[in-house]
Amino acid sequence: MKALLTFSMLAFFLTGCQNQVEPPVTKAERVFPTLAPNRYNVGFLIMDGVYNTEFTAPFDIFQHTQYRKNIKAMNTFTVAKTLAPITSFEGIRILPDYDYTKDELPRIDVLVIPSAEHHLDKDLRDTVMLNFVKKVDSEAIFMTSHCDGAFVLAKAGLLDSVASTTFPSDIATYRKMFPHLEVKDSVLFVHDDKYITSAGGAKSFEAALYLTEVLYGKEIAQSLAKGLVIDWDLTNVPSFIRQ
Repeated sequence: MKALLTFSMLAFFLTGCQNQVEPPVTKAERVFPTLAPNRYNVGFLIMDGVYNTEFTAPFDIFQHTQYRKNIKAMNTFTVAKTLAPITSFEGIRILPDYDYTKDELPRIDVLVIPSAEHHLDKDLRDTVMLNFVKKVDSEAIFMTSHCDGAFVLAKAGLLDSVASTTFPSDIATYRKMFPHLEVKDSVLFVHDDKYITSAGGAKSFEAALYLTEVLYGKEIAQSLAKGLVIDWDLTNVPSFIRQ
């Protein structure tokens, strides 16, 4: 009798579970990044094939300014040609904060162009992207690139009157593609006017730290470097600076 009751109760609960109506699945609301007032707005231009280091290195440095007192810190966010997930060259999926073809974007004070897989070929034929870069340049305080991101700035015609550099192994290609440019090699970064171009890779950290030293001074830059266990001394960094 006890076994019969147990079986009946189990059947009741199973039937009840089967009759339950699943709640409707609602589309997740879009979440915009929080942009605090009185900060520099730093936009990161990303696209499929973006290389992790050239993206995350400057993002780490700039985002950490928010934890330093008495400075005009940085808001950091990503912009892309889509809101669909961007897949980096190494396979990380990134959700862009803004679609620059559709959204009303915040003012971008600093544009960061990390290197991407096709920055030497099909990306340079993307007129929508290149026009966006030109538009940002008209108001930005600094335009920066890492590794082959310099090819984008050069193709947009923004480096015609300044010195620049790129990934060491692509210097020859850079010179061939843009023979009119003043190209520096054997340096980790170049700062000329408002343009900062770097060799990329792990040295993207140095170029980003340099910009923080320009904006905030040596003490803040060294503090940011220490927080990421980086030895930072501008005098020991091969560079070309012409402001």
